[in-house]
Amino acid sequence: MTDVQLGMPELPAPDYPADVRARLEADAREVIARYPDSRSALLPLLHLVQSEEGHVTRTGMRFCAEVLGLTTAEVTAVATFYTMYRRKPSGDYQVGVCTNTLCAVMGGDAIFEELKQHLGVGNKETTEDGKVTLEHIECNAACDFAPVVMVNWEFFDNQTPESAKRLVDDLRAGRPVTPTRGAPLCTFRETARILAGFPDTRPGAVEAGGGAGPASLIGLKLAKGEALPPRVVHPRGETAEEPPRDRAPHDRPIAGSGHLSSHDAPQQTSASDPKHPAGPVSEEGE
Repeated sequence: MTDVQLGMPELPAPDYPADVRARLEADAREVIARYPDSRSALLPLLHLVQSEEGHVTRTGMRFCAEVLGLTTAEVTAVATFYTMYRRKPSGDYQVGVCTNTLCAVMGGDAIFEELKQHLGVGNKETTEDGKVTLEHIECNAACDFAPVVMVNWEFFDNQTPESAKRLVDDLRAGRPVTPTRGAPLCTFRETARILAGFPDTRPGAVEAGGGAGPASLIGLKLAKGEALPPRVVHPRGETAEEPPRDRAPHDRPIAGSGHLSSHDAPQQTSASDPKHPAGPVSEEGE
């Protein structure tokens, strides 16, 4: 809530030094020119001012409001809504541990708790040296690599408490750290400028790539009509023959049921009302 909303006069935010403002205005004009409506440039401009000071300050929000012709309240509403904008000073490296369902089950909760102890900080707190800010984050759409840790939005897949502690130790010591996939790692301020839409000119950054794992791509392959080999899971110690490729999906066996899924399996008709089956009818009943 702003001072105006509280019925108090809003204190003016300090301005940037003249040379900094001139540089930011030139960058802002470049960003604004990409959009048919200038206010559409607010999100990248917030990244731009975040790249200047490491977080979105009142000065930065005032700057965005002035160059876009918005009120500071409109800018504040956006800056406080999205978690990617920091509202207080933070570290050079934002270390986010995914604690959403799958990552948590696979060890994300344990990683987060051990990092808090190892670094001596809580959620969204920064180490004394200003290097690392730790936080737990929501799903990063990388469930097939769980548990996932992100540093300045770059992926570090299949982590363990031990590997995560080595990672933050390397970050604090200034040792080279290479993400599992994607672009080379850079500082949070550098990342913010890239997110503002300015090119990443570091060697190897453009060529770096990364993609989803096989588990994530199955749905895409099915949508394209590509045939997939059956993936049969059996109880430990048991073996079954691979089903013929021409079987219908509901006939493919899995462990203990003889079918791909208990939901897809042919079911018996309702004993109380044979004319209205409770589920899929078997071929014999059709």
